[in-house]
Amino acid sequence: MKAGIHPNYNTIQVTCACGNTFETGSVKKEIRVETCSECHPFYTGRQKFAEAGGRVDRFNKKYGLKDLNARE
Repeated sequence: MKAGIHPNYNTIQVTCACGNTFETGSVKKEIRVETCSECHPFYTGRQKFAEAGGRVDRFNKKYGLKDLNARE
């Protein structure tokens, strides 16, 4: 390897939005991530459900449609 052309490779702290921190190597000074292995649903087995917020009901009300799932 040629001297003086490569960036400095350091051990740094990675910080997740959930508060978890761990060490890794990088040329950056610090890294911030949104999800890590401690909070990601794939690794934890906990699913985060996002609410639809009644979008189907609002659509049906806006266009005057009857609820197709309701039984008479």
